[in-house]
Amino acid sequence: MRREFEMKSSCPICGTELIFRWQPDEIPHFDEIMYISATCECGFRYADTLILSEQEPVRYELTVSSPEDLNARVVRSTSGTIRVPELGIDIEPGPASESFVTNVEGVLERVKNVVKMTRKWTDDKAKLKRIDEVLNTIGSAKSGDAQLTVIIEDPFGNSAILSKRATSRSLTNEETAKLKTGMIVLDTSKGCPT
Repeated sequence: MRREFEMKSSCPICGTELIFRWQPDEIPHFDEIMYISATCECGFRYADTLILSEQEPVRYELTVSSPEDLNARVVRSTSGTIRVPELGIDIEPGPASESFVTNVEGVLERVKNVVKMTRKWTDDKAKLKRIDEVLNTIGSAKSGDAQLTVIIEDPFGNSAILSKRATSRSLTNEETAKLKTGMIVLDTSKGCPT
């Protein structure tokens, strides 16, 4: 196991010296990870978890057809993409993407909160109607009256849906190439340019 270390930098808000703490750990499913944290007196805070391992690209799928399916554990790494096709929802990783562990209901709550927030940004009747449709479908799925599909795809294989009813398979090279990773990836297998 690697040891914890510190790195000095400047606070992006006030410019004073800031200490970043890097602490390695191992957790189930993610294997080796690195916690990074920093706190400044001005109020700036930074926290992230980096997954240091890489698995085979993977796709998990779960059909949510009963309230019990809402309890299925969802592990999303910073490189995982979550899709709910019936809602037209794709949650793709970006540069500030965070990993999390929740359940299917937690994923739907996250979607619901973002969709509710978008209501404040529009007066367009067609968009408001679509927002209501998505919110109603989420409510129906949570009460067991509608069926949804939750898919998670990860080019580094560090995400999963942990349920006996979930199916999984490896992603093809073509499918993997279409996924966003949320991070800069250096492909060392192709060698250095000359």
